[in-house]
Amino acid sequence: MLRIILTILFILVCVALAILVLLQEGKSAGLGAISGAAESYWGKNKSRSMEGKMLKITTGLAIGFIVLAVVLNLNLF
Repeated sequence: MLRIILTILFILVCVALAILVLLQEGKSAGLGAISGAAESYWGKNKSRSMEGKMLKITTGLAIGFIVLAVVLNLNLF
């Protein structure tokens, strides 16, 4: 029963992670420094913006994905 619950949770994490990655904007190397975006208000307060929150959620989901993948492959239950 626990394996079924973990598998369903794993699938939900996979779908949420895929959606969040697709919603995020691409990052061009060096473009922010050229256009001066690094000195703007949004560059300094990036962690408080929606993009910063999405990055934190994506990181949490990625960690959850890895942990669930390892636990499901241990075949303990």
